[in-house]
Amino acid sequence: MIARYTRPDMAKIWSDEAKFDAMLKVELLVCEAYNKLGKIKTSDLKAIKAKAKFNVKSINKIEEKTHHDVVAFVKELERHIGKQARYIHMGITSSDVLDTGLSIQLIQASDILINDVKKIIKILKSKAVRYKDMVCIGRTHGVHAEPVTLGLKFALWFEEMNRNLTRLVRAKEIISVGKISGAVGTYSNIEPFIEKYVCSELKIKRANVSTQIIQRDRHAEYISTLAIIAASLEKIALEIRHLQKTEVRELEEPFRKGQTGSSAMPHKRNPVICERICGLARLLRGYSIASLENVALWHERDISHSSVERVIIPDATIALDYMCAKAIEVLDGLIVYPDNMLINLTKTKGLIFSQRVLVELMDQGQVRTKAYDLVQRCAMKSWKTKKEFKDCLKEDKEVMKILSISDLDKIFSLDYYLRNVNKIFKNVGL
Repeated sequence: MIARYTRPDMAKIWSDEAKFDAMLKVELLVCEAYNKLGKIKTSDLKAIKAKAKFNVKSINKIEEKTHHDVVAFVKELERHIGKQARYIHMGITSSDVLDTGLSIQLIQASDILINDVKKIIKILKSKAVRYKDMVCIGRTHGVHAEPVTLGLKFALWFEEMNRNLTRLVRAKEIISVGKISGAVGTYSNIEPFIEKYVCSELKIKRANVSTQIIQRDRHAEYISTLAIIAASLEKIALEIRHLQKTEVRELEEPFRKGQTGSSAMPHKRNPVICERICGLARLLRGYSIASLENVALWHERDISHSSVERVIIPDATIALDYMCAKAIEVLDGLIVYPDNMLINLTKTKGLIFSQRVLVELMDQGQVRTKAYDLVQRCAMKSWKTKKEFKDCLKEDKEVMKILSISDLDKIFSLDYYLRNVNKIFKNVGL
């Protein structure tokens, strides 16, 4: 991932230094397990631990000849350890080290993302409570529908991000797995105890069965989970973008002092952060497809997934971490325009009460199809003439045979539409 979208803590996890450090941790734990089995003397184990180190530049230089990063890594360890290096990588295959090491990195990345999501949930909860009773127009197909509250939008997102937190915790568990079972997963040159010991020390589960690799359905589920979370952030960002339109202007992402909206038009305050979130969500969706295509490999393994994962796994976690940070920035500094919300509520001349009129006519005994025709006739008149919908109803003789003026006054009340808001908040734990 380019530096522009990479935050420092996540960058450290996916550095070459961190990758080889995770691999070294696995190699040393394998040696410890061999020591437990009596195959490596304690004095040799101490020497290995004392001398084991690496230089990333040196590994990269060796890889120019070997064209194999694990072989280059092992050779680098041999250079530092000396004669005891004969025990390094004994009986295991590259993927034992790579896949188990990758799990270490993914766990660390997951912890950052879980913390990110929790921060978003906390902000959404606060905003939901704060704006619970702030009335605004609800829209379907982009067209005014019926009244809602701004707090309900936040409550909806709060509930969704809670589901995402559950997904993410599960995804972390799914990839918290190691394997030290050899070239095709049969423990042909290594005892199952080695795997059990290494995974126990790393506090991860061991794969019940594997080939040369940990099966990639796990990683596909993980990346797909990140893509779902990204889609939720896109959903939030897209709504803010729509509500920031000049013609709407109910919400606006923060615009900092000194910020520039356009190189050509000094007046511009564009929703650039939200647009960035929406754009990066597309990237995550693409990564999820690639991760699914990595599940099916030839026989006990080929490496067609490897080159893909070197890009999509670090980039997916890095991108989502960045998206979360930007979402936090937007939500925390969100600008709200309640006056514009009230203006927009009245733009359609009361047409937003049409279903309420329909239901009242039905309650008074009118057949639904006939009631619908009556209400729609008055609604279309309001659209065409730009007269108040209520006045159009009053002018309709058939309607007024059924409803009274006091009935209409009662119908055209916002309170009716919002009477269940508290119940909804209770449903989501707010």
